[in-house]
Amino acid sequence: VQLQASGGGLVQAGGSLRLSCAVSGRTFSIYKMGWFRQVPGNEREFVAAIIWSGGRTNYEDSVVGRFTISRDNIKNTVYLQMNSLKPEDTATYYCAGQGYGVVGRYDYWGQGTLVTVSS
Repeated sequence: VQLQASGGGLVQAGGSLRLSCAVSGRTFSIYKMGWFRQVPGNEREFVAAIIWSGGRTNYEDSVVGRFTISRDNIKNTVYLQMNSLKPEDTATYYCAGQGYGVVGRYDYWGQGTLVTVSS
């Protein structure tokens, strides 16, 4: 499975961005897709996740009501719509895929896309 994230950029506080994650390869082996983010010097943190087949979602508390994760199973793409962005959302965002093996372990990672929110 290969993941290719895109859509990052510079945006003013209060603005919006949509990240995309193109999934290729053995997509049938994916159980869940997630978005994570990382600021230099900090640990990578969970942002949002979606069950690949059923569509059930969950979010980190600070993004509830502002971010929406979705997927297009025809295009094999996962999206993260980010609205009402805040400077503290600035980070490199990674998409990740979880297989049906070890519960909670993300086996596949994209390369990251940088989101910068200016105040």
